[in-house]
Amino acid sequence: MSDSPGHVPVLLTRVTELLAPVAARQDAVIVDATVGLGGHALALLQAHERLQVIGLDRDPEALRIARERLTPYGDRIRLVHTRFDALAEVLEEATGTGVDGVLFDLGVSSMQLDETERGFSYSKDTALDMRMDSTASLTAEHVVNTYSRGELTRVLRAYGEERFASRVSAAIVRERARSPITSSAALAELVRSAIPAATRRTGGHPAKRTFQGLRIEVNGELAALEGALPQAIEALRPGGRLVAISYHSLEDRIVKRALVRATEDSTPLDLPVLLPQAQPRLRMLTRGAELPTAEELDINPRSASAKLRAAERVEFGAPQSGSRRLTRGAA
Repeated sequence: MSDSPGHVPVLLTRVTELLAPVAARQDAVIVDATVGLGGHALALLQAHERLQVIGLDRDPEALRIARERLTPYGDRIRLVHTRFDALAEVLEEATGTGVDGVLFDLGVSSMQLDETERGFSYSKDTALDMRMDSTASLTAEHVVNTYSRGELTRVLRAYGEERFASRVSAAIVRERARSPITSSAALAELVRSAIPAATRRTGGHPAKRTFQGLRIEVNGELAALEGALPQAIEALRPGGRLVAISYHSLEDRIVKRALVRATEDSTPLDLPVLLPQAQPRLRMLTRGAELPTAEELDINPRSASAKLRAAERVEFGAPQSGSRRLTRGAA
């Protein structure tokens, strides 16, 4: 694998624009929680000569490529092999203080999709792997061949949003009773045959949702995201910014809820005054989710499903427009 010169980071212009105010701070530190091949990190380091970036990724191969690309920036870049829900632990060791920005570019990367042996793509015949971290033990083959029908149905329905999850699970259980399912092409064909013919004619490849569900299960993606977002919000210094790019509704829903929750006052309603420590911690920088522009889609068609949300850490004690009044029940 080369350093992927054709790799185009999703929403690069918008990400660098949103993070520019904090990246320009004295001794600024930004965490790229999904550094991947280093595209976003590279652009930020090039634009801000004093910026330091801490890059996290669970994929050892992605980190190897990112390290090669970012070597010229010396001690301004630190790369760590870990899941992003270990963010607080990494920061405690690396800085001991807060950071000025955090970026999440979620989901499976272009490199992982394009490397046939990784098993993420239903359009290529390969082993059923789907691990983002090749050192992890759980694979899609293990899930497909050992989970009960009920467990498989849960995974496909909850993580793949597959409305025919029960039919697909039943087909998998029948087939594996004859022989183990070890090929991505075999699984894709099995799923296709389990989906009603009328449904197969619309909505893309019939196996798309099943493969998404298995990938999320194998990598624990949603649980990791739910754990990482509060850590990221807590790590931000006043005025610090969080940017998150998601690629399907499950991710975007988690991001939206975490950010919106942090923009609200959490004082119990039965208290007569607002608690200072319960004031909003964030203010939104985006109105809803921002989508790729037509120009972005021309450059990078894989960005079509991307949704970007961003928020800024509020200065403690600062008044917030739209928040509740400091006292309740006042005349």
